[in-house]
Amino acid sequence: MKKQNIKKGILGLFLSISFIGCDDLERFPYDAIEQSQSFQTINDAETWNTGMYATLRGNVYGAFMFPTDIQADQLNATSDYGNRNGNPHRWEGFLADDGALQTIWFSHYAAIKNINAALEGFETISVETAGDQANLDQYTAEARLARAFYYHNLVVRFGNDYDPSSASSDLGVPLELEYDISSRPSRNTVAEVYNQILVDIEAARPGLSDVEGEQGAQRFNIDVLTALEARVKLYMQDWEGAKSAADQLINSGRYPLINNEEDFRSMWVDDYAQEDIMQLFVSAPNELANTNSIYLGYNGATNRFTPDFIPSQWVIDMYSEDDIRKDVYFTTGDVNDTVVVQGVTYTDLIMVNKYSGNPDLWTGANTNYQQAPKVFRIAEMYLISAEAALNISDSQALDPLNELRDSRGLEPIDSSGDGLVEAVRDERFRELAFEGFRLDDLRRWDLGFTRRDPQNIQPLVQGPNYYTKSVEATNPKFTWGIPTNDITINPNLAGQQNPGW
Repeated sequence: MKKQNIKKGILGLFLSISFIGCDDLERFPYDAIEQSQSFQTINDAETWNTGMYATLRGNVYGAFMFPTDIQADQLNATSDYGNRNGNPHRWEGFLADDGALQTIWFSHYAAIKNINAALEGFETISVETAGDQANLDQYTAEARLARAFYYHNLVVRFGNDYDPSSASSDLGVPLELEYDISSRPSRNTVAEVYNQILVDIEAARPGLSDVEGEQGAQRFNIDVLTALEARVKLYMQDWEGAKSAADQLINSGRYPLINNEEDFRSMWVDDYAQEDIMQLFVSAPNELANTNSIYLGYNGATNRFTPDFIPSQWVIDMYSEDDIRKDVYFTTGDVNDTVVVQGVTYTDLIMVNKYSGNPDLWTGANTNYQQAPKVFRIAEMYLISAEAALNISDSQALDPLNELRDSRGLEPIDSSGDGLVEAVRDERFRELAFEGFRLDDLRRWDLGFTRRDPQNIQPLVQGPNYYTKSVEATNPKFTWGIPTNDITINPNLAGQQNPGW
């Protein structure tokens, strides 16, 4: 009798738990974030904000930076590259299901969906103090600025170039501004995407206006907002707006240019932050970033290097011996930098050394290539100011160009017309080499390329799609294709794939 009562009691308890579980399932949908549970207090907003920066750190550098440089004209694949990033480098066989483009598309849209969920959730939080309200306003502003950052990266890679005469009809990327996991958006126009980017930047301005910029900032602030604004307006051909934003940061004096090799090396090795407008937080061993490890491939056991890609000789020759960047961006090419490719030893090959790794972040005896990702640098602002000025007045381009050149150990130039255009473009190449800008710059300038002047053809992959590859400016694959998966599952993208994919 007692056993039966016990069994009945257990059964009743189980049924009551089952009923409670069913009630919860009915109350909270399985296919959406329940905002009232996710965002209840200012602490919830703070936790989400911290996660947003971790996500941002995971969406820069590594596979989010080097594929476009590999696709362009400055690097040659070695025979030991193992076809890693081979499709973008060859252009042939580079399809819309390639991991290089899928990684950026999927990761950026996942981040945007989370931002949309947070922006909706933040509106449900009740705050009790003015301080909490200020914090919530800042978190909201940071979310809006992050969304602008992601959308700019997406439209630059997957949308048409911004042409003021056709932006209102050219295809950009889909805009998703509300959290809806079942949404299947079509592509917005380039003008609509850029307008939304500017809307987000302006919406973020009030919440960040009192957050002062500082060297090596790990969070968004008013200077980071201005840096993004300058970059976006350059791509929009808003020359006055781009120059104004860039000059505002230059004239602030908060980020003086480095003018000696020791400090410049420290910037790239030790994450010395004098020139960095934003440098994301990284900490060993648990909070690490993506790495640009393809350029060295160091083997600590053999003390040898096996890089996937090495720079062409013409790239190295772009830097004079007086240029403090030369011995920082490249290895010296001597017996201390022995390279082994397919079992053959080379002591004279020069490698890209811009991302050798910060020793403070190593997790073992040798480099793990970890560095704090540099999202915005003041040098880029000098280059934006100079390039924008080319379309306003040649004389306005000389000052920012020569200030940057002087800091790097170069003589000033006094050019105009086509000579000045070439000088500004060459300086942009030298300063921002291997930072993911090259392919986008060639497309903006309507330039094709021919890979040329390899250091040594023996360690390189042979064939017409490698160190002699020529690409016309009209090649459609300067713009990446919408990933095949999205084209397949989203009927609203049918017929909206980029040409050539």
